[in-house]
Amino acid sequence: MNSDRHAQAAFPVLTPDTVITLAEQQLDLRCQAICRQLNSYINRVFELETEEGQGLVIKFYRPGRWSQQAIEEADRFILELQEHEIPVVAPLLMKDGSLATHENTLFSIFPRMGGRFLDEFSDEQWLEIGRLLGRMHRVGATQQADNRNTLHPQRTTADQVEFLGRGDFMPPHLQKRFHAICSDLIELIAPMFADMETIRLHGDCHFANMIHRPDESFFLIDFDDMINGPPIQDVWMLFPSYRRDSLPEIELFLEGYETFRSFDRRSLQLIEPLRAMRYIHYAAWCAQQSLDPGFAAQNPEWGTELYWQEEINDLASQLERIRQEPTSAGNNPMYL
Repeated sequence: MNSDRHAQAAFPVLTPDTVITLAEQQLDLRCQAICRQLNSYINRVFELETEEGQGLVIKFYRPGRWSQQAIEEADRFILELQEHEIPVVAPLLMKDGSLATHENTLFSIFPRMGGRFLDEFSDEQWLEIGRLLGRMHRVGATQQADNRNTLHPQRTTADQVEFLGRGDFMPPHLQKRFHAICSDLIELIAPMFADMETIRLHGDCHFANMIHRPDESFFLIDFDDMINGPPIQDVWMLFPSYRRDSLPEIELFLEGYETFRSFDRRSLQLIEPLRAMRYIHYAAWCAQQSLDPGFAAQNPEWGTELYWQEEINDLASQLERIRQEPTSAGNNPMYL
């Protein structure tokens, strides 16, 4: 996430005629007169259909959020996964590659992929998810993403806390407590990341970014938040609850994952720290969007004293939960 509060620029006017014409020009095909805007706050996303009935999704990336190099790096990762027959929804290659530009706004085109989102998984599906992520991480570990952030408390989280402190996002009388809790949190969890493996990740792997297709594999979608980080980042959001309450699911996941790749069980101690980091990440994300009038209209409670009080209380509770967790696990399966 770009931390400059003023970095995000407005989208150009995207009429149905414009969107359809861009797709036709880039893919050298003809589309029907169908252009449905899909629900996406960050980007502008439209569903199209070719004259042959093939569904397309065209995504216009919010100006200022990611550099062209960062988006291209995510696209290369997706295409690399596709080459290894890992089920992902990859961008279609256009005239100049996976990215094109319209009025200084980058866009990609994807095949439309139907399916369902599941928020609960069977035992067999947990094994399948483990195998899927193990395969993805085996590819992700072959190199780093030079144009993407590295997930670490002293880097990404510290930057987000500093960004929140620069603006007038929260009531002044709550700022001191918020920053004190964040400082304690970063100091506590940073050593836990020492010597942990860092690879290319999906970065935002929750149930809404996995499409389930009956009689087929899960498909991974939306690599917008691709990042370098510990492999556990790509699974902890899928678990049904806190680490101690998700032990059966963790064991099933690990059984599937280790079919293709070893897993450092020490990194299980990062689940609750990553959850706390996610709280801060989301608050910073909302703060960055708050300059957009459309965000305020859709999120009237964000930024109020009640919002920040609840955010601070949640962070304090999570900090206490982390303090009560074991601090070292080695590779002992009993750590679970």
